Amino acid sequence: MVVLQKGMKVFAPLWLLFISVLFFLPGSALPQAGLFDIPYFDKYVHFGFFAVLLFAWRLRFDAARKNTWFLLLLAFCYGMGVELVQHYFVANRSFDLLDVTADMAGAIVGLLFWWEVYKKNRPL
Repeated sequence: MVVLQKGMKVFAPLWLLFISVLFFLPGSALPQAGLFDIPYFDKYVHFGFFAVLLFAWRLRFDAARKNTWFLLLLAFCYGMGVELVQHYFVANRSFDLLDVTADMAGAIVGLLFWWEVYKKNRPL
């Protein structure tokens, strides 16, 4: 568990940077065929991005419960912020409340997955 936590000190900020770059690409830079033809594919992407994001950031900190609620609040603010930036500043992108819903569902699943990992590895 300690090795995983140390790795997250590097991975978590890099993951945040990576998904931020992808979120802020203009709509014209995104592929228009293939997997993107799957209904609601972008919602699955948001879900997955936020599940990994919250798992990584939660693992990066100690087990204090206050960190969980704070990270969940930050995830909501980040998800809303992404949608607002897309709407107002990114060409061919728009605000989508379902994306924020997928973000939060992914964040909660990421935290639940962290809890399962933490629970199995905590000292007795």
